[in-house]
This record gives sequence, structure tokens and C-alpha cells, in this order.
Amino acid sequence: MKYLTIILLILLSANLYGQSNYYSEPLKIPLILSGSFAELRSNHFHSGIDIKTQGVTGIPVYSVADGVVSRIVVSPTGFGKAVYIDHPNGTTSVYGHLENFREDIEEYVKNIQYEKESFRVDLQVPDGSFEVKQNEFIARSGNTGSSGGPHLHFEIRDTESEEPLNPLKFDFPVKDNTPPRIFSVMLVPLSDYSHVDYNAVKKSFPVEFRNGSYHIKGNPIIPVYGQIGFAIQTNDFFDESHNRCGVYSIQLKFDGELYYSFKMDRFSFAETRYINSHIDYGEYNHSRRRFHKTWVDPGNRLSIYEYIRESGILRVTDGNIHHVRFELTDTHGNKSVLDFNIESKSRKVSPPQKEYVELMKYDRENQFRSGGIKIDFPKNAFYTDIPFKYSKKAGWEEFFSDIHTVHDESVPIHTSARMSIETKNIEKHLRPKALLVRVDTVSGLYSTAGGTYKNGWVTGNIRNFGNYAVAVDTVPPRVIPLSINNNGELSETKRIRFRISDDLSGIHIIEGKLDGRWALFEYDAKSNLITHYFDPERFELQKRHQFELTITDYSGNTTTYEASFWK
Repeated sequence: MKYLTIILLILLSANLYGQSNYYSEPLKIPLILSGSFAELRSNHFHSGIDIKTQGVTGIPVYSVADGVVSRIVVSPTGFGKAVYIDHPNGTTSVYGHLENFREDIEEYVKNIQYEKESFRVDLQVPDGSFEVKQNEFIARSGNTGSSGGPHLHFEIRDTESEEPLNPLKFDFPVKDNTPPRIFSVMLVPLSDYSHVDYNAVKKSFPVEFRNGSYHIKGNPIIPVYGQIGFAIQTNDFFDESHNRCGVYSIQLKFDGELYYSFKMDRFSFAETRYINSHIDYGEYNHSRRRFHKTWVDPGNRLSIYEYIRESGILRVTDGNIHHVRFELTDTHGNKSVLDFNIESKSRKVSPPQKEYVELMKYDRENQFRSGGIKIDFPKNAFYTDIPFKYSKKAGWEEFFSDIHTVHDESVPIHTSARMSIETKNIEKHLRPKALLVRVDTVSGLYSTAGGTYKNGWVTGNIRNFGNYAVAVDTVPPRVIPLSINNNGELSETKRIRFRISDDLSGIHIIEGKLDGRWALFEYDAKSNLITHYFDPERFELQKRHQFELTITDYSGNTTTYEASFWK
């Protein structure tokens, strides 16, 4: 059934990708990319391409085809300001991190923001409200949301399934004569008595490019034995850009026979977190290097794999030398090859000691109970069986519980687990402020993990292993005016701005009032900046105003700033 689904998706993709001349460019400047489709990101695959905007915001953005605006999103994170356009061919184009929308769309959005008294909106636009033609101006590029710099995030999705498609399959004019680059390869023992280079732990080998292909430095024949997995560290690059991007396809061949293959034509948002199984998550956690694994965990349900033989695991026990080849391609057909040899050599090795409290199966629900802690893991929370470890120690002075070490932060969790920690010596007036925190015992820093207090326990959802405790947040948010001086005079003529921040639970509610009426503040979470642009259509100007700004965090702590100014 799984392979029938994959075949149907391939046929559907072929039909969509056959429309190669359907779209025009979303920007009328050279399309130079800083990010590619399905590039490896934290907890997700990148769902589109990132187009550079020459280091500035405000570049005009155009609809790539005839269609109707179907959705508009405004958020302090994610895509920031984004427009979705449905097209007659069954696809939807997405334009993210916008600075602003064109005037009629901007006014439509602002009216709803004032009606809902909310900066954050996700609007399903009534059909026909905004019909657009190909190359029609729709917005200006920006740096809103979780953007790391000015650019346009652009996607093409299958409208019905909402699955993102690889935009580079539609022949956008992106210069790319640069093949993927390979940095290192890793060999991993996958059973107790397997070994690599006579050790029962994984080992990475740097590679070099010579004579038209990549080779392991020194050209060694690597001794291995047992069940072996391979992983490769690689990035793709585009012409005129130094940004590291993602590869389109990887194949692993063993003595000329295909063992593993994937292509990044499309994926679903429901499966994107399986990236933590696709990569060597532990290696990334340790070294910040992302390796594509070429074996597939039993709990990995990604649909990107074209062919997998024996789960991609090589069983090397015959005493012979074998040839291993990686073939990597990008969407434009540029190709890189890595060749090396391994030799089956048996030697008795001591497998790593695995001390654990219980074995948790990936394909069933698991519960853990110990003094002061309760955790419920749903079915399929893990990608493989977990030899679960746990310990605890006395909490620090600022904590109201022990510090609980829950397994190992180098092991990923796919779906949220429900965790409760018993509190100690927490006074009644502090209980509503209690929350779970994730603790870095090396740096001494900790961050919120949410949760609420009830009957002596704080309960919340976690999606990472690590150290956890209970703390309280009694400190209100900080508010720093950037446009109003101590005398109540404005230093900016068109707007008022504030820097806001919170130490622990995070900013929850932003409420600005001008002369007693709700005023729209745009919120850029990455820079902790809120901005109100004076609007003569909604507020009378040329008078003295009474202004009040209230910022509330998730623990209910509140800061209020008041001022009177002439505008």
C-alpha cells in the first residue's frame, strides 16, 4: 500500500511538473538563491526556495500566474506576512516574509486586525475577493517573521493536499552549474557486535575531490564487520551564491547494486518532523553537522524514499573487499560521486555499555513513573526502541523541585510527551506562576517548557529529552520606549516603537491603546520590536493623545507604560 501511494504521488507530480512554462518569476531581479527546497532545517525540511533581494527590503513581488488570493497570514514568527494564491492548474503559490501587501490587500487585512483587535491573523479569503493576473504586483519583499535577513520565501504547493512541491522543477531561471559538495562520510555499527575500524562506535572520515570525484582522504580500505549504516555530510550550492543549500537526490550503491535512494520532489507538512530520523540527530546535537543517513529507522514514515533495500543496512560478514558509491545530484542535474572501499574483517569488540531503567518500544505507548515525576509517551513518539535512562538530583535554590534528567537530549522525540513534576515548598501565591523549565546544567541557564500547576504537580508537554525542573516566573516583561523621550516628546514622526522582552515564560499579550481605543502594533518577535504607525483614517491627529501600552507574559505578569504626547 505504501509503494502504491508513492507511485500515485510520482504520477501526480509528473503531471504538475510537466507545466514547466506555466509560471513567471515572482521577482523581476536575477533569481539568486540562499535556500533550496527540502533543505535540512531544525525539526523540518524547508518547504520552498529563498530568493535573495539584494540585501534590502521593499522589492516588488508579483503573482507567478493568474489566480485568486486564497489566504493571508500575519504572524510575529514563521513566514511573517504571507500571501497564498490559488491557480487554475491545481497549485498554490506562497510568498513569505513580506514587508507589506499592496494597498487594497493591506487595507483589507488591517480592517480585520482592528475588528479582531489582533496583530496576528490567519485569513481564509472569500473566493473572488482578489483576482490577480500573471505578473500583477501583490506585495513588497521584507524580513518579517522568523526570517534571518531580507529575502523572499517562495513556494508552490499542490492546492488539494497542501503539500509543497519543488519549485525548481518548474524551470525558473536560476543559474546552477555547481554540483553538490561532499564534506565527510560516516560509518555506523548498528548491532552489538558490529564494528567500524575495529571499534563499536561510529566514525566519520573527511573526503577530498580529485580526478573528477570524491574520495576519502588517504584512500583507506576501511575495516568493518556486521550490520553497518552509512551517512553523508553534503550541501548543494548555486551559481553566484555562497549559501549552503540542500541536495535533491542521494543514492547509495554497494558493489554496484542500489541499496538506498531518495528524491526531494515533494513532502507533506505532517511528515516534515521525521527529518530528525532522516539525519543523524545525535551527531547534529553534538557537532552541529547534519548527516543524511542512508538507512531508515523502523519508525521513520517519510515518503521521500524511492528505493530501500534491507532498510539501507549493509551486512558485511564475508571477509571480502566491497565497493561503496554515493551518487548525489541537484535539481538541475549536476552530479557528485564519492567512491571508497570497505573490507569485512572480524574482530571481537566490546559493545558500548547500555545502562537503562527500561526498554521503550517505538510502536506502542510508554509510561514512566518514579519519585517526583510522571511521563506518558504516545505511540510512535520514537523512531526506534529506546533504552530509556533516568536520574535526578537536588534542585537549585531557584527551583521548586528536583532536577530530573530525562534520557538523553541527543535522542529525538517525534510527538509530544505529557510530563508532570512534583513540586517542593512552593507557596500558594506562587503556584499560578509555576512552570516547567528545561535546564542547561553546564551554563546554568534554563528556558520555559510551559505547563500549569495542579494539586502539587506541574504538568506540560515536552518534545525534547533533557534536564527538567519546576521554576516560577514572577518578573513582568520589560518595556523600553524608542520613540517617546522622558518629556513625552516624539522622536519619530510616523510611528512609535518599543523594545519588549520577557525573561522566562515569554510575551503573551500586547495591547496598545490610543485615547482609550485599541491601536495596532506590529510585532517582530526576533528583534523584540513592536511598532504602531499613525493612522489618520482611524485616529484624529493634530492633538494631544493619551497612550497606554500593556504587555503580559504567559505567567500573567503585566507591565503597563503610559505617556501623553502631541501628534
